[in-house]
Amino acid sequence: QVQLAESGGGLVQAGGSLRLSCVASGRTGSSYALGWFRQAPGQERELLAVVSWSGGNTYYTDSVKGRFTISRDNAKNTVYLQMNSLKPDDTAVYLCAASSSSNVRDVPQKEAQYDYWGQGTQVTVSS
Repeated sequence: QVQLAESGGGLVQAGGSLRLSCVASGRTGSSYALGWFRQAPGQERELLAVVSWSGGNTYYTDSVKGRFTISRDNAKNTVYLQMNSLKPDDTAVYLCAASSSSNVRDVPQKEAQYDYWGQGTQVTVSS
């Protein structure tokens, strides 16, 4: 079992920045790709970014490319999401998730591939 805990959400004005963190605990000795998702009220969960266990490979959905950066520190069992140029449309609950993988370079892009989920942190962007 892996437990994930997000932090760093809050209220920010449009054009501002936030840095989300997600700390993993439990069976962190295995290799996991880590992803950030978000879910706005009445909308489906959306994959934003993924980083491989090695940290060498990343994936971004088009809506956040150039604005968001995902990174990880395996020594701290932490994944980060740096969010710049935030827009009101970015308002949502942001969740991190872990996908067990035998390939340290995998960047899973399907929600069903993720085994563990955090509770989420609210991000609200005002106009």
